[in-house]
Amino acid sequence: MDSIPNRVITACVLLGLFLLNACVRPPTTTSSADRPALDSLRSQPKDTRVKPDKISYEMQVPQHIRVKDYFPFMDSIVATYDSLVDYSLTEHLLVWANSWIIDTLVSTDYYQQSAKDTFVYDQREIIVLSRESILRIPTQEEASTIQQQLSHTVVDVNIPEFKLRIYRHDSVLHTFPARVGRDERKYLETAGRVVDLRTPIGSGKIVRIERDPYFVDPVSGEPFTTTRRDDGKRTMMPQIPWLEPEINGIRYGSMIHPTTNPNTLGKAYSNGCVGTPEGVAWIIYYYAPVGTRVNFRYDLEVTDEWGNSLQLDDIYELVKKSHSSSLVNNFPSISVPGSSNTHYRWCLCR
Repeated sequence: MDSIPNRVITACVLLGLFLLNACVRPPTTTSSADRPALDSLRSQPKDTRVKPDKISYEMQVPQHIRVKDYFPFMDSIVATYDSLVDYSLTEHLLVWANSWIIDTLVSTDYYQQSAKDTFVYDQREIIVLSRESILRIPTQEEASTIQQQLSHTVVDVNIPEFKLRIYRHDSVLHTFPARVGRDERKYLETAGRVVDLRTPIGSGKIVRIERDPYFVDPVSGEPFTTTRRDDGKRTMMPQIPWLEPEINGIRYGSMIHPTTNPNTLGKAYSNGCVGTPEGVAWIIYYYAPVGTRVNFRYDLEVTDEWGNSLQLDDIYELVKKSHSSSLVNNFPSISVPGSSNTHYRWCLCR
């Protein structure tokens, strides 16, 4: 029998190499067709991972996610993917890698919806993540950058200006209207004593976040679930995170939280808390994880956007009372046990 020609042998070898190469898939960024299901990710051995400094995972949202289910869903993603990346994944890192989520949450604001001729009775029922929308897990490099930015963020409130600003280094990222505490002393049932309602002055940090607040009228001590809006309509209380700052080492109970009545913004109206619009509260929440620096100041001389000097009203009459230290020293501290519900001592949040 004649021997096989060399050109036939060469062709067979090349064909074999081509088929072998087609079966081996190089590690690349996960495509939409390759997105692993959560169950398969849980079983993936950690030592076989592709290094996440250049690789990011993607996942499809399996079903419509409403506000009431948003935090449990995000927590489940964090718990699943945290074992697959070489850094500590958090909800804040996840959301900043998908910053469109913040815009969606902001748009659940009752008054923004009302401007579109949409009446929202229960904000918790609004869909904020649509089925099959894509969420991307940040790479290690992206996560490090986001974390660095958050670590240099400061929440600044100038009380007599009724303004809350978000700073990064020396740059103002956002300026929002706010309401502050009244210049008044009043008996609050939840505190069990007469309380100074003025917003405290000083610096500190965010020490606690309540993502699903429990609402209590501090004057009567009665819980409530609904609110009357500025347009006279009654709705359910929205689910939006509240932030608790520690000022001068003391937890006064003066929360940073949304108000359902924006007509009260720009006024000394609250029981000591700093109130913001509903949509704005979502932005503040994602800029201010636990540990974020907070500054509550009382500056009467400010500069407007055109560089003009302005003299603000002395809403707490601190000039008349000689110095602001009297305000700080006159605030009683609040003993806060482990239960979260007792933190809302000063807040008539409607």
